[in-house]
Amino acid sequence: MSELTGTTDADVPIYNLKAVVMDTGLKPPTIRAWERRYGIPKPQRTAGGHRLYSQHDVDLLKWLIERQAEGVSISHAVEIWKRLEDQGEDPLSEEPHLITETPALVPAPSGMEISELRQEWIAACLEFDRQTAEQVLGRAFAFFPPEIVSVELLQAGLSEVGKLWYAGNASVQQEHFTSAMSVQRMEMLIAAAPPPLRPERIIVASAQGDYHTFSSLLLTYLLRRRGWDVLYLGANVPAAELEKTVLQTKPHILIVSAQLLTTAASLVDITDALSGYDLTIGYGGLVFNMMPHLQDYIPAHYLGPTIEGAVPVIEQLVQKQPAAPDIKQAKTSNKQAVDDFNQRRPLIESQVWSSFAANGKATDQLAEMNLDMAGIINAALKFGDSSILNKDMAWIQYLMTSYRLSEEEVQEYVDAYYQAAKAQLGDSTLMIADWLEELASG
Repeated sequence: MSELTGTTDADVPIYNLKAVVMDTGLKPPTIRAWERRYGIPKPQRTAGGHRLYSQHDVDLLKWLIERQAEGVSISHAVEIWKRLEDQGEDPLSEEPHLITETPALVPAPSGMEISELRQEWIAACLEFDRQTAEQVLGRAFAFFPPEIVSVELLQAGLSEVGKLWYAGNASVQQEHFTSAMSVQRMEMLIAAAPPPLRPERIIVASAQGDYHTFSSLLLTYLLRRRGWDVLYLGANVPAAELEKTVLQTKPHILIVSAQLLTTAASLVDITDALSGYDLTIGYGGLVFNMMPHLQDYIPAHYLGPTIEGAVPVIEQLVQKQPAAPDIKQAKTSNKQAVDDFNQRRPLIESQVWSSFAANGKATDQLAEMNLDMAGIINAALKFGDSSILNKDMAWIQYLMTSYRLSEEEVQEYVDAYYQAAKAQLGDSTLMIADWLEELASG
C-alpha cells in the first residue's frame, strides 16, 4: 500500500503502451479498441496525453487473453470480469470462478446479427467451401459468446440444411459436409474447454444404433462450459458397454441421446441394464419432440425439447438425485412378439425380395429399407404399445422419403411387406399385419 496515495502498488501506473504491448503480446489497436468498447483497462494519462498502465491493468489484459485461449469471446470475458467485480470478488485470485448463467447475446459491431452469419455459413457449406465456412465461424466466435455461436449458428445451421435435404433442395453429400464441419468445430471447442470446477461427473452418450453425434457434443460442451466434469462416450453405445463404463467411472448422472424411434427403443434396454444401480438417468432427442407419448415408456428423466434448456434440468438432477418417474410397463405378450417377429423376419424379407425380383423392380435399396422397417416394428413391440405403429405412419413416410422414392414406389414396398407379413407372422404378431394392412390401404 502506498502511504502517499492510499493505493496498492498494483494500482500505481508504471507502464507505457509500448511496455504493455511487449508484456502481453497484444497490439496497440486491440488494447485501444478494448478500452473504447468495454471500458477496460482504464489507464491514466500523462500531461502530454500518453497512456500509463498499472500492474493491475497488465494483469487484467493477461486475464482476458487467458479467457480467449479457453474459447471465450472477448465480450463474454469482459462480462465475466465485471460480474465478478460487482459480486465483490477478485477475478485475479487463484481460486477459479464459475459462471453458471448462460450469457446473453452480445450485439456485434456494425449491426451484425448471428442469423446473417448463419446464412453465410450455410451458403459456404452448400458450396463445399471449407475455407469460407471457417472464416465465417472465426468472425462469429470473435463477436459472440461461444455458447451462442454453437446453438444459434452451428446447431440451427445444421438443422436448416437437414430441412433442405428433406425437401430435396440439398444433396446428402451437402448435408454430410455440413454435419462434419459442425462436429469438427464442436470437438475443437470441447478440447479447448477449461478443466472442470465441480466434483460430480456426468456421462453423455448416444444410444445404440444412433450415429447422430452433434447433439451429444453440443450438450457436452455446454455442460463443460459451466464447470461440469463430463465424460463423452460418442455414438452407438450399447447398453452392456454403458454398464461397464458406469461401474468403472461411477458417474452421478447418465445422459443418453436418441434421435430416432428405433434408437429410442434401445433406451429401454439401457434403463433395464442399469436398474440395479444408484444412478440418475436423463434422456432427450428429436423423436421425443415428434412423439411425446414415448416419454410414458422410458423410466428416466426427460430433459426437454432443446439442448440449451436441458442444461439447467441436468444440473437440478445432479443436485437432487430424484427417483425415476413412473412409466407404463410393456406387456409380456408384446415381449414375446419381439422374439416371434425377429425369428420370422428373414422369411418376411426374403418374400419381399422375391416379390420385387419377380416383378422386375429394383432391389438395390431393399436391404436398408427392410432394416428400417424392422427397426420401427421392433421399437413398437419393445415399448409394448401397438398404437405406436398407428401413430408412426408419418415416420414411415419420412424414412421412405430418405430413399428418394416416389409415392407409387413407397406403396409398392408397403404392399409387398404386408403380404409377406400376413403370410409369415403368427398370432402374437397379428397387430403388425393389421398395421401394415392399414398402411397398404392408405
